[in-house]
Amino acid sequence: MVAALDGIRVAEFANYVSGPYAGMLLGDFGAEVIKVESPDGGDPFRGWGRVEYSPTFGSVNRNKKSIVLDLKSADGVAAARALVRTADVLIENFRIGTMERLGLGYDELARDNPGLVWCSITGFGSSGPDASRPGYDTIGQSMSGLLSLLTDLQAPRPMGISLSDHLAGITACNGILAALVARGRTGKGQRIDTSLLEATVSFCGENAARFFENGKVPDRAARTHQAQVYAFVAGDGKPFVIHLSTPTKFWHALARVAGRPQWIDDARFATKETRGRHYDVLQQELSDIFRNGDRASWLAKLQAADVPAAPLNTLDEVFDDPQVKHLGMRQDVPHKRVGSVGLVRNGVRMAATPPQIRSASPELGEHTDEILAQLKAGT
Repeated sequence: MVAALDGIRVAEFANYVSGPYAGMLLGDFGAEVIKVESPDGGDPFRGWGRVEYSPTFGSVNRNKKSIVLDLKSADGVAAARALVRTADVLIENFRIGTMERLGLGYDELARDNPGLVWCSITGFGSSGPDASRPGYDTIGQSMSGLLSLLTDLQAPRPMGISLSDHLAGITACNGILAALVARGRTGKGQRIDTSLLEATVSFCGENAARFFENGKVPDRAARTHQAQVYAFVAGDGKPFVIHLSTPTKFWHALARVAGRPQWIDDARFATKETRGRHYDVLQQELSDIFRNGDRASWLAKLQAADVPAAPLNTLDEVFDDPQVKHLGMRQDVPHKRVGSVGLVRNGVRMAATPPQIRSASPELGEHTDEILAQLKAGT
């Protein structure tokens, strides 16, 4: 079966998360992704974990080849330019100006390869007052407003996942795929730019649209009240969530499961709007009720009544979940040094050209000789 991006070559000049994640997604779809790494240890994420395998690095660098090039040397830059001449896509996530200083900027490379899709991921954009600042995930989350929607502003806490990094990677991949489709019509490549800030602000579009409409600054609680989202801890100490959304039938069913059918006609809770205004009262009432019983029992009753409810799973619970197992979200992939490693598959399923995990992350420089030989031979 031919993969969707079979025959597409990607040169990845990227470390950490955003660029490597974009490259990994393209690799899942069948692209040949060649990761260019420095001779002084390569991607810093290689050092985040065990000596023989870093799961942090491995999570965003499967389906790739690794080539070591010293981009501070003339020979290294010459080899990089030769590689890019054979590439369809270039991904980079250095600070602005770095690729240009190396002689690997878009204008120079596009002269050699007019079909090149050149994608840059920065912290704050390629121009503007903050463009030259160092950008990291939590900075992107914070400046974009996303973090204000996820944490209590009176007692702020950073998130336990690199949301802005991953969003920037997804956004970059999306732009690259669109540019490849456009190239199929015109024969011409193009420059693509995104950033942690742009990708994350874009992701907050729903909340922003409401702010533009009513001028009210949303916080973490705004959407929970509007969407009728609740979180509880059952009597056994295990958390779970309920999402009523708009259909009235879910609220009626919840009131009956909670043993409070009279709430259906209670003026405080009769409509979605009044429930929103009395959200804290309802949250407390339900919390008191749900403390009388274990989580599994409550979820069984809620789901039997067709109330949208689920356990608030930790990752160990996620991969024990029957539905997650049915979907095959975990895949164990052979690894030459540790036997096998567990990875999470691509989140999309395609009938004719499915994404695949063909290999675990490469060893540093594992494919240097192979790729340099190809370039020397002109292939």
